[in-house]
Amino acid sequence: MATSDQMPQGNLAEMRSKWGWFVALGVLVLALGIIAAGNLLAATVVSVFFVGSLMIVAGVIEIIHAFGVKSWGSFFWWLLGGVLYVVAGWLAFVNPVLTSAILTLLLAASLVASGLMRIWMGIKGKSALASWGWIVAAGVVTVLAGLVIAAGWPVNSLIILGIFLAVDLMFQGITYIAFGLGLRKGA
Repeated sequence: MATSDQMPQGNLAEMRSKWGWFVALGVLVLALGIIAAGNLLAATVVSVFFVGSLMIVAGVIEIIHAFGVKSWGSFFWWLLGGVLYVVAGWLAFVNPVLTSAILTLLLAASLVASGLMRIWMGIKGKSALASWGWIVAAGVVTVLAGLVIAAGWPVNSLIILGIFLAVDLMFQGITYIAFGLGLRKGA
């Protein structure tokens, strides 16, 4: 399906006229990814601070919500959940190294669980899906990635989140650049 099939022509024409902005954004995001790759420890700390900030905001919202649902009989549980979120977010700022270790371990466990689920879905869909082998292969790679991260834990906790951030920023930057150049060509 072509890009023109997915969007109304007015929006596509407007986006084509701004192709340079997409390329510029891509170059900026790619540069940030390269900077993050140059200092993985700092990128990990930035990731931890970002997660901590989100937890604090979510906790404050839950605390406010607890006072709004007092009559539901679950005020204490909402309040407790919000306070725990705020405390966890605060700990991310107080001890980003410990937080990065915890988040890295959770990432490893999530990758293993996700990979096992993909393997199971691929095998279960073997009779219905021609591409079941690819699903199983993706699951195996995901499980292996999780096991490699877990095997290096806690030492690798200082760089794993930074690697994920750097790689994501670089791929996102390349995607924006390619998208902008594709718009310019009118493809």
